[in-house]
Amino acid sequence: MAYRLSRFMTQILIIKPEFDHVEEMILNVVNNTKLPFKTVLMDSWYATQRLMGLIDNLEKISYCPLKINRLVDETGGIEKYKNIGELNWSESEKISGKIVKIKGFPRDKKVKLLWATVSTNRTEYIATNDLSQSSLLCGGI
Repeated sequence: MAYRLSRFMTQILIIKPEFDHVEEMILNVVNNTKLPFKTVLMDSWYATQRLMGLIDNLEKISYCPLKINRLVDETGGIEKYKNIGELNWSESEKISGKIVKIKGFPRDKKVKLLWATVSTNRTEYIATNDLSQSSLLCGGI
């Protein structure tokens, strides 16, 4: 019986939630590995308040594409949140980007949303906590 139990116990795999794992990896790089870096590039899946806030608290710059259905506010609360795909972009905003608040993030947490032309029929929207960034600098247009 003890053999069966120990054999069973070795087959148990503990799986952490994915965001816990990513947070742990970032903190490990900062605190244990001490790898020098200043920028974090993420997939849209990781564009959560928790992970983006962690990166902010570590004083690192983040870049993350956002899906076109992500809700943002560019009016400072005057209008309702809109899908990113519904935002109107002037030519100057396509170059300089827009300051927006992502729904569900703290009221005072703003990001710069950058316009990046990927192909003739596809645009990506990149969020960064570097409010001085422009679309031209990230290779957007």
